[in-house]
Amino acid sequence: MDVSHPRVIKDCLIHIFTFLDQTDLITASSVCQDWHEATETPWLWRRMCLQRWGFCNAAAVGCEHQRPSWKRYYLRRSQLEECMTQGRAGSDFTCKSLRGHTGRVVGLVYLKSTATQFSDVCSGNATICTASTDGTVRAWDVPKVPPQNLWCSPVQSPLTSMVCDGEHGVVITVDSTGLVKTWQGQTGVEVASYATGSPHCSLLQCNINNRSFLSVGTNQGFVSTLVGPALSLSSRLAVCDSFPVNLLLLSPDKKWVLAASKDNANFSPKVIYAESLTSVSEEEEQDEPRCQCLPVTACQAAVFMATRPARLATIHPLDHRSADKALTVLDVNMKKTKYKSEIQVQQVASSTLTLKCRASEILLEAKDSSTLVVAADLELWLYSLQGVCLASFKNHTEPISSISVDSFRVVTASRDLSLRVLTWRKDGDNGLSLENRYHLLGGSHTMSRGFTHVACDYSSIVASAEGRDGKDVLKVYTFTS
Repeated sequence: MDVSHPRVIKDCLIHIFTFLDQTDLITASSVCQDWHEATETPWLWRRMCLQRWGFCNAAAVGCEHQRPSWKRYYLRRSQLEECMTQGRAGSDFTCKSLRGHTGRVVGLVYLKSTATQFSDVCSGNATICTASTDGTVRAWDVPKVPPQNLWCSPVQSPLTSMVCDGEHGVVITVDSTGLVKTWQGQTGVEVASYATGSPHCSLLQCNINNRSFLSVGTNQGFVSTLVGPALSLSSRLAVCDSFPVNLLLLSPDKKWVLAASKDNANFSPKVIYAESLTSVSEEEEQDEPRCQCLPVTACQAAVFMATRPARLATIHPLDHRSADKALTVLDVNMKKTKYKSEIQVQQVASSTLTLKCRASEILLEAKDSSTLVVAADLELWLYSLQGVCLASFKNHTEPISSISVDSFRVVTASRDLSLRVLTWRKDGDNGLSLENRYHLLGGSHTMSRGFTHVACDYSSIVASAEGRDGKDVLKVYTFTS
């Protein structure tokens, strides 16, 4: 080192730069060539990415036509989040209307794998699939200007539900006769079909041990599990006699399935060992999958906690004479002994919720392992697992019809034809809370009866508006980065 012109070696510079934020790091890069080279070190930007977004996916760093760069990812995602936080029409997002369906939209999904959930930070690519009572499935290319309808399926009986197998790029629908069909998401080619013989089916798709499965809740109280892609029957389990199974959930670790009927006030939901739905255990002689009743009745809403995969939160009436709601949190596990295995359900917490509503349709989602998002009527609540109300919001003038919850924001869709965007923030010792941001408007009430569904990826929001003429319209809000 020249004593008259002392220099700090690169490793020391990199260590010093770990104490800088994004703005200071960019400023430091213009001081001299040595500092510029140090600030371009991928490790620095990777560290900042993972510190700011613990859920950052390294597979999404590579951008189309550009070399993978943690710095580029950090800067583009930061700018995108700023646009999603401010929500200024024209500068932060653009709004498009997608028309084509001649009936009500009954299903709305993004066609993508959760493994690439942040790839759109760089590429902006997104394909949306919709199902309608007009008997068709449609796929839309969101970024195209004007919006492009990729394909439309042949007309069949009115569709009632739709789910997506993102890992295999497949869309699954069921119609009013109980006919289940699978479609290639990018081409619209029909893959297989299966007749359940039951109207008003509910669908739950999962991938276990690299195999695709579809559980179907029927109107007669059964859960039938089909193996893809041929949709061959794997198992059939009686869950609720003579009442529809209209609530199916899969735990994040894919070990447990919750099956419930919201139409039977005396029915106790069942938790099912998912692997036994897809293959009979070799260690025991049994004719049907293993399941266990939960110690609650009349389940109105339920959710598995994202980071505690065996923990389940349920909302149900406090008792059969009361309109008050109770929150019960349960842990599920499989206890194995030398001779057998049995499902155990343990109550973790139980409390009365301060919901000021009598709505039969309660929307429930989870954030991390300790925070619940509840919506009913006009209000949105944030609850702890112990039933403590952390925050409440009354932003809409008509009932909330759908909610979308992710790691960055909560979006509520309402019959007042607006979307409300709230973002997560840390509230000191109280943990997480939400901050109101802005409304996204959906057009004219003379043309629409309000929003019915909402879905989000990391750079766009899509909602379906129920048309007064019976033809629903999709509203797509695409944020810029």
